[in-house]
Amino acid sequence: MDKDATPSPEHEPRWLDDAELDAWIPFSAMLMALLSALDTQLQRDADLSLFGYTAMAGLSEAPGRTLPMSELAVLANGSPSRLSHAVSSLERRGWVRRSPCPDNARITDATLTDAGYKKILATAPGHVETVRRLVLDSLTPDQLHTLGALSGQILATLGHPGTAGWRRRAE
Repeated sequence: MDKDATPSPEHEPRWLDDAELDAWIPFSAMLMALLSALDTQLQRDADLSLFGYTAMAGLSEAPGRTLPMSELAVLANGSPSRLSHAVSSLERRGWVRRSPCPDNARITDATLTDAGYKKILATAPGHVETVRRLVLDSLTPDQLHTLGALSGQILATLGHPGTAGWRRRAE
């Protein structure tokens, strides 16, 4: 396209209107601030990143506390390379171990060790309290439902499996 040519309507950006900006600006700021606050709390209280915590929490809920690395990357919302780097750090601490999948040696499994499980059990109360303080306690039950529904809708648009991999342990 000629740099001086006027863009055609099908190439014109769909700029945000005032109502969209009024929703998008605080939403995007909230996402960044919340992730930063959660990461800060975990680093301070448990010497653990939010990403590492999310991976370990996902493993803690999995059968046998084990998942293929590829599934864990999706569950933790990270690329395979980012997960590999994080798991290397968790392995050095004795919290996770990698091994070939018994059914398919081309697949690498990640397993939460007993020490890792103890770390999650020790870390979870402070993390949950922070989640409650920063998000959940300030919302009504209807707002919580709406937040969950909207989040699921956005995850679906992103092609993300959402919460399908998260299960609550039987108490």
